[in-house]
Amino acid sequence: MELSRFNIVSQLKDSDEYFIINALYGSADIVDGNLCRGLLEGKVINDEFIDRGYLVDPGVEKDRFREAYLRFLDNRENDELQLFFVPWYDCNFDCSYCYQGDYELTGKVVSTGVTDSFFNYIDTVFSQRKKYITLFGGEPLLPGKSHRAMISYLTVNAAKRGIDIAVVTNGYHVADYIDILEEGNIREVQITIDGTREVHNKRRYLKTGRGSFDRIVEGADLLLKHGVPLNLRVVLDRDNISNLPELARFAIDRGWTASPGFSTQLGRNYELHECQAGSNRLYSRIGMYAELYRMIKEHPEILEFHRPSFSVSRALYENGEIPSPLFDACPGAKTEWAFDYTGKIYSCTATVGKKGEELGTFFPERVIDQDKIDSLADRDILSIKECRDCNVSLLCGGGCAALAKNRNGSSQGPDCRPVKELLELGISAYFK
Repeated sequence: MELSRFNIVSQLKDSDEYFIINALYGSADIVDGNLCRGLLEGKVINDEFIDRGYLVDPGVEKDRFREAYLRFLDNRENDELQLFFVPWYDCNFDCSYCYQGDYELTGKVVSTGVTDSFFNYIDTVFSQRKKYITLFGGEPLLPGKSHRAMISYLTVNAAKRGIDIAVVTNGYHVADYIDILEEGNIREVQITIDGTREVHNKRRYLKTGRGSFDRIVEGADLLLKHGVPLNLRVVLDRDNISNLPELARFAIDRGWTASPGFSTQLGRNYELHECQAGSNRLYSRIGMYAELYRMIKEHPEILEFHRPSFSVSRALYENGEIPSPLFDACPGAKTEWAFDYTGKIYSCTATVGKKGEELGTFFPERVIDQDKIDSLADRDILSIKECRDCNVSLLCGGGCAALAKNRNGSSQGPDCRPVKELLELGISAYFK
């Protein structure tokens, strides 16, 4: 028997104990230091370690890996598709960290011809797949008769097909669109609030410079009042992370966290394309989570507002098990596609609208760059050289292809995640 090559072993943060996690076998344990060292040094061999998959026959493990990979591919073929649609790239905000700041803004509204072609495309190409549409931008909920008419047209056409709609919006004009949202099957509306009033207004403001906090909060209240699921996103960096406990208390006092339709996500402000190159306000992924760990210890009310994932730590805490092995973390051109009002097709929200990232067109004619699509479709931890012998690959999944391309010039490189370090923090936060 040998140590499994997928064992992840490390000491918990602020503890003398260790954890062992093996994603291929779905095992996770906290053990004392002596027992852990005995396993790693080959001095402790027992049936429990064998049953948990920490000690294995390499040939049997190879077969198990192959079976898990084939099961992953089969499951992905049946996964629900998320289809992003950008009706325009225009936006009423001038956020301090916008990665679309250099996109061309035309003031044009998507035509019914383009919209019909979009629905015809997904009706045929994705006819056998379960799917939902996410309205994206720019800002999809802009004021004005023509904007409202097109969002209504999209919403009604999706509803006729039994397709759910999600909306990613800055939240400023939610009140102006609540009647239109009620025309469709709204899965959720995602809005972003980056802190309490003063902090948020320094980051997310109108092109006139006016703050947006109060209007967004009113929109959030209205969504929950009408039973529309609200996904509240907070984009964090060094400028606003210290305000997170106060924002958590604001949401708790507002009654948001008690609503069954309320959920949250924390986004890390990071460099995408040429945005914020060299900015010293950005955290690394582990840097942000290390600060969250410290803050949670001091302000446990944060966990009532949001439970950080810390890799799979939260899933293990909430579900009693870790997720299935992740052979590919990038959904682009697999279970995620993006379409815009110019008739172009892209792989995801990180690439939509960026010149050179087009995968084809759906309007005025269908033209597909199959080589580009195949390159993304074939990308996983078996195709990425650096991932093949990495013991955390089944929890990392190779990361994001767009970020890999930004850093390495090729989407076929890795976007490495600090899995072990995240687990050190997360298991300590949730289990100690």
